[in-house]
Parts: sequence; structure tokens; C-alpha cells
Amino acid sequence: MKSEFNGEKYKLASVRQKSWGKKLISELMVRGSERILDLGCGDGVLTAELAKLVPDGLAVGIDASESMIRTARKDHAAPNLRFELHDINAIDFELQFDLVFSNATLHWIKDHGRLLKRVFKNLKPGGSARFQFAGEGNCSRLIKVVREVMSAEDYSGCFHGFDWPWYMPSVEEYRKLVASVPFAESRVWSENADTYFESEEVMTKWIDQPSLVPFLACIAQRDRRSFRDAVVEQMVAETQQDDGTYFETFRRINVLARK
Repeated sequence: MKSEFNGEKYKLASVRQKSWGKKLISELMVRGSERILDLGCGDGVLTAELAKLVPDGLAVGIDASESMIRTARKDHAAPNLRFELHDINAIDFELQFDLVFSNATLHWIKDHGRLLKRVFKNLKPGGSARFQFAGEGNCSRLIKVVREVMSAEDYSGCFHGFDWPWYMPSVEEYRKLVASVPFAESRVWSENADTYFESEEVMTKWIDQPSLVPFLACIAQRDRRSFRDAVVEQMVAETQQDDGTYFETFRRINVLARK
């Protein structure tokens, strides 16, 4: 079942994702004429930043969510900036890009063997890939709580045949995957980005968008609010600290590879 995210809500809930992405962008070495593909552009903030780095080039942001693309197109415009509704699993821009970039998205893609081969084909000779996404140990508290609520009597019948939405590999597993693609050079490393949410409200926004979207899609409309409230209530109990903040584990995989 397709999950449809909300671009306007994501704008308010993605402060951490954007901070990670801006750090990645600040480390890029570009001439200014490159063509850049941003996989999973979301509301377009980071793609717009990439476009500023390449005034004589092009930045293309793709996302499978119609709402995300609408928000991106509404909020960002430049002669060298495009947003396209496109499934990352079906990227087919052979030899068109100098850089394939992705921030906090690719854990939503299940088959990374296929993904990496497609990324390699999309890159020009000498082009680079720079990714950051969730790895093993990410969101351990949320995953524990969601699994518990899913198994509750009221909801267990909703999830027969449910396809778990995230792929979060260990760094060792991902190094092997990258090594199976003929990049000229590559580096894969882990990063601890554990987070203390400053309030229950801020954490709840993150839970609502995008974390719970694929789970709520499996539940009848009349029961979605109760499922969501059960997750939020248990997450508050699971994560609240003595100082009033709320702790969650964020473990990231970083990839830098050159064709």
C-alpha cells in the first residue's frame, strides 16, 4: 500500500533531517556547473540549497509523494531547479548527473542492491554519490513501541502481510553492498546522531510525520486516531528524561562513492 506523506506537516517536523542535510551540503566540493540529483527531496529545502551551489548547473529533486512535490514547487523556484514526481526505485537518468545526493530518505528503499546499481548508471564518469540514511539501531524506542501497539488485540488483524517500511542495515552489511558495485572508490561509515527532543510536542510532530504514515495506511479511518494516540502515549513514557526532554536513538549510515 502506498504511503502518502504531507509536505506542509513535514516542513514543521523535519528540523533534524534538514540539519543533517545542511551539514552534508556544507561538505560538498563543487565547481558550480554540476548536475545534481536529490533522491527523496521532500519539501525541497535541501534541493534548493544544492541549486545555489551550482548556478551554472542543475539540481533536480525527486520524490514519490505528490504532496511533497507540491510543497517543494510552491516554496522554491530557480532557473536551475526542478522538482519531479518520481519513484526512487525507478530512476533511469543514465549518465546524466555529476552528483547523486540523498539525505534521511534511503531507509525507505528496501532493495539497495538494485538502488546502488541504478545510482552508478545515473552518474557520469567521475561522478559521485553522497548519502546519509538510517542504519542499525535507529529509532529503537519508536520501533519497539510501534511493534507493541501493532500486536495489540485491537490492531493485530490490520497488519497481516504488512511490509515493514524501513531498511536499516549495519555499516558492515552496507559496505559489502557498496563493494559489489564497481565504484572507483568508496567510503561507508556510521554516525551517532542520538537526539533529545525538547518537548513532547516536538517529538509528537516527528512521530506523526513521517514515521507513522505507513502504519496508519493499514488501519480503518475510524481507528487511526486511537492507534496514533497509543503510540504517542507509550513513546512519552518510554523516552521522557528527568529534565523534561525526550530521548531517541538516531544512528546513521554515511556513503561517499565515486564512479
